[in-house]
Amino acid sequence: MKRMEQTTAKLRNLHRRSKTPGHLRAFTLIELMVVLLILVMLATIAAPRVTKYLGKAKSQTAKIQIEALSAAVDAFVLDVGTPPSVNDGLNALIAAPASAPAWDGPYIKKRESLVDPWGVPYLYRAPGQHSDYDIFTLGADGKEGGDGDAADIGNW
Repeated sequence: MKRMEQTTAKLRNLHRRSKTPGHLRAFTLIELMVVLLILVMLATIAAPRVTKYLGKAKSQTAKIQIEALSAAVDAFVLDVGTPPSVNDGLNALIAAPASAPAWDGPYIKKRESLVDPWGVPYLYRAPGQHSDYDIFTLGADGKEGGDGDAADIGNW
């Protein structure tokens, strides 16, 4: 019996000692630096790809928004008979212009729909160069022409 008590006491002492801070295993500074270096390398590889997809997403968003604005202008034309004037612009889709007594809008719900993904208001021309009216954005660079993310996007 005494031997069993001694064994139990030894086990308790071992258990107590293993929980003391001096016996805890910690990461060394070199291990932490290696992990940090690996994370930086992964971020360096992934960042250009992520920004490429974000740019592509903005262009696709602009195409979808322009299609929705074109549908709203078409509904405006059905009610009023003509597209909004250049003076009224796309704001005629939200608030009734004085020149449109048959206006039955609003044709879009949010004023934010009139702004492209780059934070610039969509451009509007009536009559347009490509159809009765043109709705377009100059893309990321804000200049006519361009490729990729900087390309002009319109309803043509």
